[in-house]
Amino acid sequence: MQKTNYLANLKYDLPAGVVVFLIAVPLCLGIALASGAPLFSGMIAGIIGGVVIGFLSSSHTSVSGPAAGLTAVVIVAIQQLGSFQVFLLAVVIAGLLQVALGYARAGTIANFFPSSVIKGMLTGIGVIIILKQIPHALGYDKDAEGDLSFFEKSGSNTLLSLWQSLTEFIHPGATLVALVAIGILLVWEKPATKKRVGMIPGALVAVIASILLNLCFGMLGETWVIGREHLVNIPVPKDLGGFLGLFAFPDFSQWANPQVYIVALTICAVASVETLLCIEAVDNVDPYKRNTNPNKELKAQGVGNFISGLLGGLPITSVIVRGSANVNAGARTKMATIFHGTLILICVALIPGLLNLIPLAALAAVLILTGY
Repeated sequence: MQKTNYLANLKYDLPAGVVVFLIAVPLCLGIALASGAPLFSGMIAGIIGGVVIGFLSSSHTSVSGPAAGLTAVVIVAIQQLGSFQVFLLAVVIAGLLQVALGYARAGTIANFFPSSVIKGMLTGIGVIIILKQIPHALGYDKDAEGDLSFFEKSGSNTLLSLWQSLTEFIHPGATLVALVAIGILLVWEKPATKKRVGMIPGALVAVIASILLNLCFGMLGETWVIGREHLVNIPVPKDLGGFLGLFAFPDFSQWANPQVYIVALTICAVASVETLLCIEAVDNVDPYKRNTNPNKELKAQGVGNFISGLLGGLPITSVIVRGSANVNAGARTKMATIFHGTLILICVALIPGLLNLIPLAALAAVLILTGY
């Protein structure tokens, strides 16, 4: 088997990692918000999903992190267990169970997923992404970014939110930002543009343009300015102590609580099936048609969930939205997902205030094209 030349592919993987990073930040925050968990727990899961699982996984293009499919499980589990710290203990145990499943070769069940199911899932998720992101592109952000469920936490649903955003609320500044971002991304896809810009990812240019546009909107009047509630919102610690204080740790005193093990089994089952489906789907869209070892993937996911639970992070799975965005951005090896996780860590630790200038409308534009 020929070894992968990671250094030779960096010119493709680094720009792809930047694109996935820009998509992952609001998704990590939105999923944490939708799960009723601390916002920073989503960022921890994103970092570990990128760096740890990216390093251990045999997949070249899949990207792991907190998943929308587990939000309902997390909400109910935290309520049942009484605290987030006890829930983290369940995540740690779920990780150990996944490692055991990997050694038991339980990943072979992925061989029984029909290709029509995978293609149908990809199509369905693409449609859902577009429907969920159009309101954000118009500045209607009542539903948390990253929530892919039809019934929303606000009491509304996807179609009603889409209708309300089109008929009752269109923010002129957010809409213009989304249109400009889509225009930049479409131009960036043209071969002539790619030849000239080289490694510079279109998503990064679109995001920078959106920040500059919003800074200029003050000259057009207050109604054009995209407010705080329509921007990325990462917790900003004042110092190193404040940053370290954002981490949480499991309550090991509850190790004998049977409810903890029921939650752990639920997380393990849902996360494992979702991961196996997602890596199968991402392998399907990989232009090089490479196959991921499902048993090795379960082990990698288990280690990731074990560490995420220890540090205060949400449960992790392979995520089709980020994985397909990674492929679309031209990623060739796992260095892209590792780089995206490293970027999340650097930015959260050093420059969270800069990320908080990014309009959600610009990121919605990136996701709409990803869904398409």
